[in-house]
Amino acid sequence: MRISAEALAPLLHGALEHEVTSRGLLPWRLPAAARRQTTDPGVARVAAEPSGVHLDFRTEATSIVLLTHPTRELTGDEPVDAAVYDVVVDGELYAQLRSPVQGVGTTRRGDPITGETSSTTGEDARIELPPLPPGAHEVQIWLPHEERTELIGLESDAELGPAVSAGKTRWLHHGSSISHGFAVSHPTGTWPVVAARTAGVRLTNLGLAGQAMLDPFTARTIRSAEADVISLKLGINITNGDTMRLRTFIPAVHGFLDTIREGRHEQTPLLLISPLHCAIQETRPGPLQMELRESGPRFTSMGSLEEVASGKLTLQVIRRTLHEIVQLRREEDPALHFLDGLELFGEADEAELPMSDQLHPDTAAHRRIGQRFANVALAPGGPLNLE
Repeated sequence: MRISAEALAPLLHGALEHEVTSRGLLPWRLPAAARRQTTDPGVARVAAEPSGVHLDFRTEATSIVLLTHPTRELTGDEPVDAAVYDVVVDGELYAQLRSPVQGVGTTRRGDPITGETSSTTGEDARIELPPLPPGAHEVQIWLPHEERTELIGLESDAELGPAVSAGKTRWLHHGSSISHGFAVSHPTGTWPVVAARTAGVRLTNLGLAGQAMLDPFTARTIRSAEADVISLKLGINITNGDTMRLRTFIPAVHGFLDTIREGRHEQTPLLLISPLHCAIQETRPGPLQMELRESGPRFTSMGSLEEVASGKLTLQVIRRTLHEIVQLRREEDPALHFLDGLELFGEADEAELPMSDQLHPDTAAHRRIGQRFANVALAPGGPLNLE
């Protein structure tokens, strides 16, 4: 039987909105109202990349094929990498499937010098799951976390229904490219997904690569979203983009928190997480510069130590400032908590698991970060545990 994209919508988890396109169904992690409030094309690009988004259903099918249309955003002669779909059956990773590349999907290339773009469009992708064993199973298909993916439909030899094993606690997390999952090899390997699966909670991941900028539209999105617990990992995009000074950063954080606290999330447990360890930005402010090498991109900080005295931000300054903000606000907001990002990934962790581009932890590091977060924040006694 063929199941339409629209019929898959009730089985889609992790997206705040979906758009019916000429092809099918496009998940969005930021609603249209938020995306309209910025002219930065990067916001829409990363909001359409379905990090943490998955289909979750129960079925007795043995044959399943997911039909999608991927869109890849590339620069210059950057090669096309095959995106990964993770298939989880009855709670265990069952298969990792690569999307076909040749003649499949849409590829957009931007010229780094002229800014001009070109586009080619091919066929839809067929993601064929390995045969499932007989009987009823709960199946999750996690979409590629770094590739815009439109759902076209699904072919199955049995009906699909809503899964019953999803966790009851709804956890919404906002962060940067690390939370989004850059440099991670597969979608269930990103640290928020690792943490959610470890703790048995339902994740909505608002990790927006390069876009954790304390934007008011993001705060309003979180304010309106359904969530039982919320976490915010803030600071590193502000530093590496050199977008604020200490004078503007402090009230911006307060305003971000004030907005979230309006309405339904007035007393929702909220955890503010400071940046993980990143050697190039610990004591040196941004902006960052990216150099393309044969081995891949590599980032360096362009700021000087002397500029910190004039209000430029480093990760050490941001950690101290966020801690002070939480201490001040907790007098009237006891549901607000602070977690030092160095508890998740510190100097010794970076030495053991160095970042190839000096900015983004790899899959092994994400596994460690996610497990630590689950044990510290989501486990019994943690600030985001509701039991």
